[in-house]
Amino acid sequence: MLMDCAGKKLDLRQPAVMGVLNVTPDSFSDGGRYLNLDDALRRAEIMVAEGAAIIDVGGESTRPGAPPVAVQEELDRVLPVVERLARELPISVSVDTSKPEVMREAARAGAGLINDVRALQWPGALEAAVASGLPVCLMHLQGNPATMQQEPHYADVLAEVWAFLAERVGVCEGAGIPRERILVDPGFGFGKMLEHNLALLRHLNRFTGLAAGVMVGLSRKSMIGLLLDAPVNERLAGSLAAAVIAAWQGARIVRVHDVRETVQALRVCAAVRAVD
Repeated sequence: MLMDCAGKKLDLRQPAVMGVLNVTPDSFSDGGRYLNLDDALRRAEIMVAEGAAIIDVGGESTRPGAPPVAVQEELDRVLPVVERLARELPISVSVDTSKPEVMREAARAGAGLINDVRALQWPGALEAAVASGLPVCLMHLQGNPATMQQEPHYADVLAEVWAFLAERVGVCEGAGIPRERILVDPGFGFGKMLEHNLALLRHLNRFTGLAAGVMVGLSRKSMIGLLLDAPVNERLAGSLAAAVIAAWQGARIVRVHDVRETVQALRVCAAVRAVD
């Protein structure tokens, strides 16, 4: 399947790697490293050379406890980067935002996909996404980033996350976004305890029929740290294991910080899956 992202094709016939590029001072892994426009471009160019199929630009941290960012501040962070990357890179650029103002301006600047952790629920977000004509990724989030890890609870995490995403896909289809332009993300670490994350990963294949594909973000997350008793900068092996499991379970996009290593791991996974 080829997804049209503002004129650039995103090939989802095999699991694709999305490179993370946070232009924030406080993201949990790379906060503060790419605030300079030239630094952001260089990092994106490296990820493209390593095999990234799409770059995800974020201007507001959604780590647990993160404070909100004003609309203008997010625009100031994101737009110069999106515009330059869209102009200079051969691959698509995604914008990681929940704000309709940022969606609209990023689309004008050349973004090819809207990645929203709040699944287009904020006022005006659905309308902005529809008007952009871009594919969207809808993520499940229980609560909000400031409080989401304060005792999240589910009676049945698989059923509840599936039902939420199915409802949001239906809303988007009803508003005019065709299913083939919708991705879903179960939201690992977004209002989930370790047992919730593990259950979602173990049964990720249940979500593959909801829309055009499943996207996952597992890279360096606290679930890996808890399993390995490892700090953020020592979670590569665990992140690669999680990425391979996700791909084996049918994920179409894996959002990561370590592009080269993930691309290599997914190539091995794809080769084994291709054997009859």
